[in-house]
Amino acid sequence: MRRLIALTLLTAATLANAQTLRWAAQGDMQSTDPHAANEILTNSLNGQVYETLARRAPDQNIGPALATEWTQVTPLLWRVKLRPGVKFHDGTPFTADDVVFSMQRLRDPTSPFRVYANAVGIPKAIDPLTVVFALDKPNPVFAEHLTSLQIMSKRWCEANRVTRPLDLKAKEESFASQNANGTGPFMLVSRQPGVKTVFKRNPNHWGKADPTQGNVQDLVFLPISVDATRTAALISGEVDFVLDPPPRDVERLRSTPGVKVLDGVENRIVYIGMDQSRDKLLYGQVPGDKNPFKDLRVRRAMYQAIDIDAIKSKLMSGFSVPTGGLTPSARGGYNDPALETRLPFDMAAAKKLIAEAGYPDGFEVTLDCPNNRYVNDERICIALASLWAQLKIKVKVNAMPRVLFFPKLEKFDTSLYLHGWGGNSTDAEIMLTPVLRNRGEQGVGVANYGGWVNDKADALAAASTVEPDPKKREQLIKGALAEYRQQINIIPLHRQIIPWAMRSNITVTHSPGNWFDVDRTRVAAQ
Repeated sequence: MRRLIALTLLTAATLANAQTLRWAAQGDMQSTDPHAANEILTNSLNGQVYETLARRAPDQNIGPALATEWTQVTPLLWRVKLRPGVKFHDGTPFTADDVVFSMQRLRDPTSPFRVYANAVGIPKAIDPLTVVFALDKPNPVFAEHLTSLQIMSKRWCEANRVTRPLDLKAKEESFASQNANGTGPFMLVSRQPGVKTVFKRNPNHWGKADPTQGNVQDLVFLPISVDATRTAALISGEVDFVLDPPPRDVERLRSTPGVKVLDGVENRIVYIGMDQSRDKLLYGQVPGDKNPFKDLRVRRAMYQAIDIDAIKSKLMSGFSVPTGGLTPSARGGYNDPALETRLPFDMAAAKKLIAEAGYPDGFEVTLDCPNNRYVNDERICIALASLWAQLKIKVKVNAMPRVLFFPKLEKFDTSLYLHGWGGNSTDAEIMLTPVLRNRGEQGVGVANYGGWVNDKADALAAASTVEPDPKKREQLIKGALAEYRQQINIIPLHRQIIPWAMRSNITVTHSPGNWFDVDRTRVAAQ
């Protein structure tokens, strides 16, 4: 393995020049099919090749991309004007037909983006550069959804028989698994899963990037799973940018000549989910063959047994912001302290609750956990297992790479899991409809992997998605979040503080969405 990494780094080094960027992270993207996996690293890498109708600026405001404007004609109709002169990497002109096709592909049952594609309504091409979206209900965050939906070429997909997204949970493969054809600032050159993915600048990109903003011509992405190897590669100059430096190495990197670190709070909530739908756990041994997670007292006991301050100081090295909030950003709950306060760490109260629920001697359960997705994810799971052991809950930590973890959850093949959710948007809708709501049609509850049902909260959340009045919508959102908190459908842990580490000649703007915009990155000569 070390020899393979060394050879990969050596190959990347031979490509290096003043405008080559070598980007490393602990995990790899899941697929080059931009509609198959909704995970930030995958989305970010695909986002160098594929573009959306709207895009976030560095200040997080939403601005034009493939669309130049969008206008609400009526409460249920939006008109979107497309950018003229745009071409896909194969030279095919970008038109309204590609938007209509992409939205249809995104609505496919295999796509995790279908909840967002359904929310923007049914598109219809009016002319080559105009699309109207007909909604069945109002969408107060229409533009937010446009930033999440990447556009593919209808002609390319049809020619290569990839008109439907890959089903990753079924381990499906297709031409789109390792090939791509977008309109974006970079073109896919080659893909070696788990080893290296290479991109080059699109010389015909409509943006014609301002050279004072970005000058990267070649991009080499290198998944390096071993923390020490990733850090060493940055220090030695074999890589230029590390998306996820190990927290324990960050202070050393700050004082390392030739290296700099940028950090900020990410729009992402890390939490524990529990199977609350089955009568018997898939992975556990419980007295009476019951499902203990159906009992609010058990959920509350496990919550109050978490010493979140110890996790922050001893495990996260300060790179977390503990919260009781249920949204990726506190802004999603309107910065309301009542929605952010955690239940107190109280082991005595937790032991009393678990006994009252009928489990004085605990039970056994498996905790599914990624080991290369969130900051210290596997170590968090091990720490939680140790804390829950004090309740006599015997937890087996089942850690795995993200490429195995996410398909497992998408099959609802779990009893207890560590998960995170977020992105660029700070609106509560990004969490409410895909994650917290009851599982339903059109992608509602698509990431409710625990199968909980909270009808009161669901009704409030559903109403908030269609309420155009800001004040009324605020009250609906707050009511829904309060009810989810009351029922402890998930156990919130923290929001991550994300450090980015890089060579000193790299200039980037840190993103709360943990989204690395390579076309806005500069590499200075050394």
